[in-house]
Order: sequence, then C-alpha cells, then structure tokens
Amino acid sequence: MNREQALALDAADTLAPLRELFSLPDGLIYLDGNSLGVLPRATAARVQAVVTQEWGCDLIRSWNSAGWMDLPQRIGDKIARLVGAGAGELVVADSTSVNLFKVLSAALAIAAADAPQRRRIVSERSNFPTDLYIAESLARQRGLELVLAEPDEITGLMDERVAVLMLTHVNYRTGRLHDMAALSQAAHEAGALAVWDLAHSAGAVPVDLRGDGADFAVGCGYKYLNGGPGAPAFVWCHPRHAERFWQPLAGWMGHAAPFEFTPGYRPAAGIARYLCGTPAVLSLAALECGVDTLLAAEPLGGMAALRAKSLALTSLFAARVQALCPELALISPPQDVRRGSQVCLAHGEIAYPVVQALIARGVIGDFRAGDPSHPAGAVDILRFGFTPLYLRFADAWDAAEHLHQVLSTGEWRQPAFIQRRAVT
Repeated sequence: MNREQALALDAADTLAPLRELFSLPDGLIYLDGNSLGVLPRATAARVQAVVTQEWGCDLIRSWNSAGWMDLPQRIGDKIARLVGAGAGELVVADSTSVNLFKVLSAALAIAAADAPQRRRIVSERSNFPTDLYIAESLARQRGLELVLAEPDEITGLMDERVAVLMLTHVNYRTGRLHDMAALSQAAHEAGALAVWDLAHSAGAVPVDLRGDGADFAVGCGYKYLNGGPGAPAFVWCHPRHAERFWQPLAGWMGHAAPFEFTPGYRPAAGIARYLCGTPAVLSLAALECGVDTLLAAEPLGGMAALRAKSLALTSLFAARVQALCPELALISPPQDVRRGSQVCLAHGEIAYPVVQALIARGVIGDFRAGDPSHPAGAVDILRFGFTPLYLRFADAWDAAEHLHQVLSTGEWRQPAFIQRRAVT
C-alpha cells in the first residue's frame, strides 16, 4: 500500500463522518485514545448547560427535574449496548479500581460460600498494576493466594484451588486480546468465577459479557468511551449473582431507598446495590456525550464496523513500521483475532525518547516502562492506540513515516526528549 491508497481508503470509509463528532487540533495524529479519548464536540456545551442552567438556575431541584439521580442507570444502559449486557444490568459509578474492589470482593464472597477450600485468585503477570494491587490487598485480608501467570499458562492453572480468575480483556502493555468465552468457560469448568476488566476493550472491540459467560466486569469511562479525564467507570454483574451478597462499599446510593434515611443498610435490588456515593453529575454529563459518539456508529454497522476498521488501521500501521523500522520489535499479536485496538513496539532503552520526539512532531502515543521483576526481563514499550471513530488511514500511514524519521535521523537523542516526565 502507498499513501494514495490510504487516502482512497479514507474516501471510501463509511465511518469517516464520525470524525466530525470530535474536536481534534489541526495537524495532530492522536494515537493515545487507549489512555485518554478525544473531546467530543458536544461535551463542552452539554457540561456548560449543566453548570449554568441545571446547577446555576435550578439548583437542587435538578436531582428530580433534570434526572440527575437516574444518570448512573441511564448511561449504564447505553454502555450495556456496547458490551453485551442487558438493560438494568450495568451502572456507572466511582473509578475502575474502586469498582474492581467491589466485584472482586463479591466474587470471593460467593466462592467462599460455595467452596471455602478454594483459596486462589489467578491473574496475568502483566495485568494492569492497579488490578493486581487490589487483588493482592484482598488476598492479604482474606488469607488467600494471588497466582500470576503468562497468558498461555492460565488455562492450565484452572483447578479445584481457584476461586476467581481475574483478567483484563485487552492487555494494556501488549494489546493482546484474551478469548473471553474460552477463558470464562475454563474457569467455570473448574468451578471458579470470571472477573473481567474492560478498560482497553469497551468501545474499541466487540464485547459480549452475557454470551461469553462472564460473571463480573468493570470498565473505564475516559479511554475509548471518550468521557474525559477522570470520567466515572462502570460496573456489571451477571443477574444470577447480583443479589447474593452486599458489595463491600455499602453507601447510601446503593440502599434500597436512599431517602428513607434509616440507620440500617438494606441493599437495592440488582446492580443498583453496586452504587455507593452521590453521582458525579458534571463528569457523568461529559461521559454521556462520549458514549453517544459510540452509539452514533450503530446505524453504520456499530461495533462490528468499528472493529473491522480498527483491525485495518492497526494492520496498516504495524506492517508499515516493520517495513520502515526493522530495529523495532512488534509486541502486539500479528493475528487479528488476538489483537485489541493498539500496536505496541519495543526497542531496548530508547522507547521513551522516541515517543517524546514523536509527540513533539504532533504524533501522540505513549510509553510504558518494562517490569524489571518479569522473568523475561524488562521490556520498554512504545504504545499506539487506534480509535476508529476519528482516525484515518492516512494518519496510520503518516505516523509510521514520522516514526521512521525519528529513528533514522537520531532525532530522539535530543536532551529534551531523554529527560523523564512525571506522566509517560
């Protein structure tokens, strides 16, 4: 493929009009939507309306008149359409980390009630660190064992000792996409429960929580859902588990009747009990605009069409980088069925300054440091996320060209690019 062919793909792209839903700076190639999504054009006006009218004029009346109380469920039902959940099964609340604590606690409580001899939580060694920290914390509190494994070892660990399998659907470092159906089935056949983190898949790849046999799931609002920095997360529980146990953060919004103000806790029915504190109205208003950008793709083929474009974009970028930059190792799986919506590359110790040089050129990716405790050694990663809602094939082509120029000219050697910043 050449650049003219990439431009032809853009001209024929039925999803191309969705780019107009976003406020993108001119000349910027944004390949970091897997870390922070782009601002939807509708968001600023919507948040302004909430601030000036609903808060500024209507004040506390807006909890009823503007439907503030219903936002966690209303937006939750919209997200449910993207992840294979039913209406009334998913709510928006808190952060991904807090929600993981809730569902992992509930899953462990179910396992303890059904099979107290099961004392293991199994997860991937390179899972997102906060997931592992929370699992480690709960394991310490309950006297359990956290077992970490490489992806291909996980199925072999599913036995009578396992209480919960906890995985992130798309690995944040490699872009590897787990087979949710197969791994959930393996957990169930062993008598364990399956907890899934959708932070790098919701809004990027098709997800079918019900069809694939998941038990619990959490996900992020500020990545592919374009909800803005620090946007609330979401939590899902299969209806068969929803009312078996209290979640550990029994707050007033998860009460069956919050405004009864009784001293004793009575959990709400279903997923509503996974709410905790007062909804963050301004952040929820922004998140709803972001989720609506995904739903705008439904008449154009929905998640299936977005997935097809994502795979085409990542394939183009990966192939072009391998042709132009043989010194870079492709870490993401080359097979479409195993790759999420990102391309991850490795190159010794220069990954960080190379990413910084690209950012200076207006090509935004990010860097993830290697884990020195990993048996295979630390591998630093150049990470590029592809959001098909607003990215073009010419963007993928041009980004590879910029990467080649940064490497071939030694541009990355500039002192300004080598100095580490707090956020990488």
